[in-house]
Amino acid sequence: MYSDPIADFLTRIRNAVAAGHKVVEAPVSKMKLEIARILKDNGYIHSFKVVKPDKGPEIIKIALKYDSVTRMPAIRSIKRVSTPGLRIYKGVNDLPRVLNSLGIAIVSTNKGVMTDKQARKENTGGEIICYVY
Repeated sequence: MYSDPIADFLTRIRNAVAAGHKVVEAPVSKMKLEIARILKDNGYIHSFKVVKPDKGPEIIKIALKYDSVTRMPAIRSIKRVSTPGLRIYKGVNDLPRVLNSLGIAIVSTNKGVMTDKQARKENTGGEIICYVY
């Protein structure tokens, strides 16, 4: 059993990208589905779907995205910020800009999970989940 399932999820994605895999699997949760939705909406992955295997819990399958010519991954870096031992909360005026707004920060707000740009538009702060670029 692991103590931080979101960090495990991000590490699985990071390792799959480093190894050049096309698909990565992880146990499913609402937060992981929201993170996958944001990654898809921002063009970092092709798609994701929830699969119910014959035995065991449901899993989420993520199709990773690579450049067709150079084979460079769309996700160059994915980093966990807030952990169960040290939660990082930021107000709307203090939300970080990742790589001068070329990347995204995924934020958990009282209005749902969204990117830092959406949180600024909604005028709400929250917990910084991770940085992606």
